[in-house]
Amino acid sequence: MLDLHRLRIFRSVVASGSVHAAATNLGYTPSAVSQHVAALQRETGLALLERAGRGVRPTSAGLALAAEADELLARLGAAEDLVAGLRSGRAGTLSIAYFASAGVMWLPAVVSRLSSEFPGLRLDLRLNDEAPDHPDERADVHLVVARGPLTVGPGSVSHHLRDDPYVAVVPRGHPVADLAQVTLVELERERWIDNDSARGWCRRILLDACAAVGFRPVFHVEAHDYRAALAFVAAGVGITVLPALTAEQPPDGVVVVPVARPAPVRSIHAIVRESAAGTKAGQMAVELLRASSKS
Repeated sequence: MLDLHRLRIFRSVVASGSVHAAATNLGYTPSAVSQHVAALQRETGLALLERAGRGVRPTSAGLALAAEADELLARLGAAEDLVAGLRSGRAGTLSIAYFASAGVMWLPAVVSRLSSEFPGLRLDLRLNDEAPDHPDERADVHLVVARGPLTVGPGSVSHHLRDDPYVAVVPRGHPVADLAQVTLVELERERWIDNDSARGWCRRILLDACAAVGFRPVFHVEAHDYRAALAFVAAGVGITVLPALTAEQPPDGVVVVPVARPAPVRSIHAIVRESAAGTKAGQMAVELLRASSKS
């Protein structure tokens, strides 16, 4: 295997035109440069330099090796830049998995800032409501919804971002629109609009709260996401109950009313792989998510 250090010195001799000039440029003694070049010739079994007046010039084999050394050293420089970028968080990949409402409300600002701070970083964004059980299948930063405190296994850390209480969204002019809060029982006979086609934790938390007061809502319309459900409410089709985060930018024609007795609450967490938690980009992603969740 060729010695990379000797290749550097040989390339300097070719570029400088003499052993003495290369030694001056590199800060070595001429004897040390000559020894490295001689060792490289023994390694390759090739005559790489020949005398030319007071200096040296590369042989045809030396010219070919010098050209190859140029490409090799350029690739090495690029690799060194990549390593430095990975250490500082400026390069590499950061994957972020999220659920729909976080993607709409938080991710645009988070991604914009990360892209500005780390222009060489590739962001891999995934819509995924629930974190896989196996840590290796999770994103570097995985936003998840849970019923309460979250426990993660080895290899990951969990950050609680916020508790998100549920609210009722009703058409303007609805009998409960002017209330400070509304109980779930008061909404039992309404025309309910479903808002979670994934049938994930968010829906289960709501159904469990309804079951706690003795009913299960009858969904007259099944919308596939929160925005569609809000649009149906604005059109006067019925009411919907969903997490407050999803109703922070409601359409015209609707009123948002807090839900009470019981008050369903979902807990939002960021699960971060330890390998990402040690990078500047991963740390900033968590900081930005914390800030977004509190705004």
